[in-house]
Amino acid sequence: MRIIRGKYGRRRFDVPSNITARPTTDFARENIFNVLENLIDFEGAEALDLFAGTGAISFEFLSRGCAHVTCVEKAATQFNFIKKVKERLRDDNLIMVRGDVFRFVETSARKYDIIFADPPYDLPDFSEVPERILSSKMLKEDTIIVIEHSKKYDFSHLPHFYEHREYGSVNFSIFRMDSDADEE
Repeated sequence: MRIIRGKYGRRRFDVPSNITARPTTDFARENIFNVLENLIDFEGAEALDLFAGTGAISFEFLSRGCAHVTCVEKAATQFNFIKKVKERLRDDNLIMVRGDVFRFVETSARKYDIIFADPPYDLPDFSEVPERILSSKMLKEDTIIVIEHSKKYDFSHLPHFYEHREYGSVNFSIFRMDSDADEE
């Protein structure tokens, strides 16, 4: 795993072979972060990484200056890997939650500037992920939400949909909680 840019840019970490996560490719991650840099100022932002996997997205957020990043991961192997990388970076701005993402989304009242969700593509309730986030208490009036998904999903009909990006086989749907959009 490679952190692309920021204070930890170009740092590499060997991912254990027993991790079952499907990490976002470097190509897709670099491109989506280029898009996000035009939508949000990472410096001092509060970020949430759901289905954190290897933690690559979380560490990219930290590297680019987010004040706090919360990552939620259920699998022990992935959680332990993220913990080891956090310890190596000595960055206390990463808040780690080991648990079920759906339960976290239902119960969390902390508000985030940016929420990134990369559920397993074969997750039975995959199609519900954006709606659950959009109806949660975690949103500010200008929160950016990014859902990573395969090409079989189209979330453009949902409220606050902003745009779709495709990088190879990786798709991203971006939502903006925008007070102007609500008034239209």
